[in-house]
Amino acid sequence: GDDSWLLIRFSGTEPLVRVYSEAESLERARELLDEGKKLIGL
Repeated sequence: GDDSWLLIRFSGTEPLVRVYSEAESLERARELLDEGKKLIGL
C-alpha cells in the first residue's frame, strides 16, 4: 500500500499555514504538497 501522507497545519498565533508531506519518492511528496495547496486555495 501507499504510506504517503499530507498534513496541513494552520498556526493559532501567526498568519501562517504549514503543509507537510512524506512519500516514497520526492515526486510523490511534491504532488501531495501541490494537492494540499489547492485544498487551502494557494
